[in-house]
Amino acid sequence: MADLSATEFSVVLVAFRVIFGLVFAGHGWAKRKGGIEGTAKWFDSMGMRPGRVHAQLASLTEIGTGLMLALGVLTSFAAAGVVGVMVVAGYTTHRKNGFFIVKSGWEYTFMVALTAVAIAGLGPGDWSVDAALGLDETLNGYVGLGVALVLGVAGGVAQLAAFYRPPAASA
Repeated sequence: MADLSATEFSVVLVAFRVIFGLVFAGHGWAKRKGGIEGTAKWFDSMGMRPGRVHAQLASLTEIGTGLMLALGVLTSFAAAGVVGVMVVAGYTTHRKNGFFIVKSGWEYTFMVALTAVAIAGLGPGDWSVDAALGLDETLNGYVGLGVALVLGVAGGVAQLAAFYRPPAASA
């Protein structure tokens, strides 16, 4: 297998980062598009209270971190935001359904979080705001991976501990 040139790697990485970031931002935008009230009621029903606050936070986090990833701005911290949102979603909504997404399991949230961590570990690449600011050399590799994983999981767990109050099981 031939090694990628620096240019080839940059093209692949920027395409991957931009597409992933824009899709994630779109996911956040979809929560707002039909009116945040429906999303707020859904958050309340799953136990993330107050639902309106968490609907706003989730949608804005998804839009913001998605755009940050697409642009390559503070990439590791943006990836941490993605991981945090996916930890909360995986735990509150998908955990009880097992692993596979075909049964609404946590497979998808895990893959989204893993993708974000991979981007943080690889770094934003040469064609990013981070590279233009000289941040790409310090916030990638193991440091980027660690920032995304540790801050993301810690943020998600902290949000669950502070705000998740699951509804009582119905008889």
